[in-house]
Amino acid sequence: MIQGQTAEVAILETLRSEGTDRGKVVQIGPRLVGEGYPCFIVAEIGINHNGSVVLAKRLIDEAVRTGCDAVKFQKRTIEVVYTEEELARPRESPFGTTNGDLKRGLEFGADEYNEIDRYCRERGIMWFASCWDENSVDFIDRYDPPCYKVASACLTDDNLLRHLRSKGRPIVLSTGMSTLEQVEHAVDVLGRNELIILHCTSEYPSPIERLNLRVIQALRTIFDVPVGYSGHEVGLAPSIGAAVLGACMIERHFTLGRSMWGSDQAASVEPQGFDILVKYVRSIENALGDGKKRLYPAEIPILRKLRRVGGTAS
Repeated sequence: MIQGQTAEVAILETLRSEGTDRGKVVQIGPRLVGEGYPCFIVAEIGINHNGSVVLAKRLIDEAVRTGCDAVKFQKRTIEVVYTEEELARPRESPFGTTNGDLKRGLEFGADEYNEIDRYCRERGIMWFASCWDENSVDFIDRYDPPCYKVASACLTDDNLLRHLRSKGRPIVLSTGMSTLEQVEHAVDVLGRNELIILHCTSEYPSPIERLNLRVIQALRTIFDVPVGYSGHEVGLAPSIGAAVLGACMIERHFTLGRSMWGSDQAASVEPQGFDILVKYVRSIENALGDGKKRLYPAEIPILRKLRRVGGTAS
């Protein structure tokens, strides 16, 4: 843990001991997430590894290089999440001719996640996962993840939400394909402590006109918890705009190439795009300042030269 991260944790413990802003700052690993702290940037590898640990490690390497804070995967118990009819549905893929062949081919097990966990620790980057069922939560919990992600598709699964909460870890709740009433119910089930909500539109890719970024501010007002953004659009401008609107976390799907095989690749961001995303978000954080209007010393010579009335500084 670096010195700045140690200081962040000490600040959080002070806030907790004083009972101040407890729900507005969430600790993910050594990082504090919430208003006044740097945006937590997540590269979602998801299933873009195409069933290959070698490809997953290349994605981890690129995520580290771009300066992301964490990478995220997905974990499912295939026979629990999908019906027999859905698994038997014809679907061509490198793994076979049915949807079941595809889903099983993309699913990592213990051997793969053991190596992912080892490699992420070696490279010094946090990792966590979206777990789609209770068995998957128990499976991922053995790796001591810094938080859990609730996928938008799972927002209405109360039993899963309760099982996730029982692990005592921070939870990131994605809100795509959901009404406000459904989000309110999920928050009631989870509670607001150690909770981050992500605004999301679940289209792949999402049309710009349906991103509705102002919902970020609305959710923050309604729930009084840190709110971020999970984007599936093509391009970077909306995700950067989310940072301007105060998103505490930005998550984007991550790929080595948008033309690669896979259902999520086209709505993902390539490494050079993540370079730009991280750079611009950090620049925006520096530019936003503290909101207090002031006259900077560097402006005074220009003031004296150009202002016609009231041209002296006090």
